[in-house]
Amino acid sequence: MPILNRASELHDEIVGWRRHIHQHPEIGFEVHQTAEFVARKLEEFGVNEIHRGFGETGVVGVIRGRLGDGPAIALRADMDALPIVEATSQPHASTVEGAMHACGHDGHTAMLLGAAKYLAETRNFKGSVVLVFQPAEEIGGGAKAMIEDGLFDRFGIGHVYGMHNMPGLATGHIALRPGSIMAASAKFTIRVTGRGGHAARPHTTIDPIVTGAQIVTALQTIVSRNTDPVTSAVVTVTKFDAGTAYNIIPEIIELWGSVRALSMDVAKETEDRIVHIATKIGEAAGASVEVDYNQTIAVTHNDPDEAAFSTAVAREVVGEAMVDADVAPVMAGEDFSRMLELRPGTLVFIGNGKSADLHHPAYDFEDEAIPAGVSYWVRLVERKLAA
Repeated sequence: MPILNRASELHDEIVGWRRHIHQHPEIGFEVHQTAEFVARKLEEFGVNEIHRGFGETGVVGVIRGRLGDGPAIALRADMDALPIVEATSQPHASTVEGAMHACGHDGHTAMLLGAAKYLAETRNFKGSVVLVFQPAEEIGGGAKAMIEDGLFDRFGIGHVYGMHNMPGLATGHIALRPGSIMAASAKFTIRVTGRGGHAARPHTTIDPIVTGAQIVTALQTIVSRNTDPVTSAVVTVTKFDAGTAYNIIPEIIELWGSVRALSMDVAKETEDRIVHIATKIGEAAGASVEVDYNQTIAVTHNDPDEAAFSTAVAREVVGEAMVDADVAPVMAGEDFSRMLELRPGTLVFIGNGKSADLHHPAYDFEDEAIPAGVSYWVRLVERKLAA
């Protein structure tokens, strides 16, 4: 089954939904307008169940097939935007100051709505499809909230599938891999408390800036000297907050940073090294060091059998030449990983062409990818839930 004729017919309508969502971005759990837009569309399509406020502001829809009883699978899309000022000059650019869909969640939501409309029309499957529209992916809390609300147990979900657009991958191409496809993500704050004083009398102080600088330098050795070279990890310090004047050595400084890894073992080893390095350097300097470490997102891991299944579906839809079944993993994080920790499934990438990169103010979702995305969802359901 190649690209669905119906998906092509619905293209302009789905583009309209996507651009409406793009014009009205909402951040984190505050996706009230987007969630209501989604719920009303599902009502129009005649899905069997609609659950608002799931995981605070998520939406869950259920479509039951016409071919009898069977298992339930979930398809997930994220709805939230980012705190970025848009710089696209598109007619459908954000109308909300300081917020934009710079990661394509507007496209993910629109494609899943398109698939929902088709599946509600045809119902050519057994069992149930659970449509999961998730808030707060960007802050790493939405998947957890929906799971804690009983997403998997309440709807009897046995498998779960996700999709994310990928700039640089040709439009409409699909890429995936078995195993780790996206990284675990953590954030840390290091607070160094010394003894402040006059800049002309450093010997009477414990300078937290010098201590902090030594910590920043030493953290760079974790990847180069503590991490197995055949594995992957990233340690990045993103903020150094210190001082108030030219002639004052401050009392306290603060560092922020991010850690990425493609293995949870490497992620834990990196956390331990950061804490050890920071506290011991502080101890040597006579300063007090506090490390606040938050492992927000796990590794996104594709079940090998499900990756093979999704590869076969993708090849049916877009053709073998447009499918990369062994794409290189990326070091960005995705809180869909929480769902894949609990149920087998896959995350696939769909090409966004030569667009600006994700999280860039000039980014925009490529609407020409929509028919491939909708067709992939439909074919996945009809094959997984075949009579």
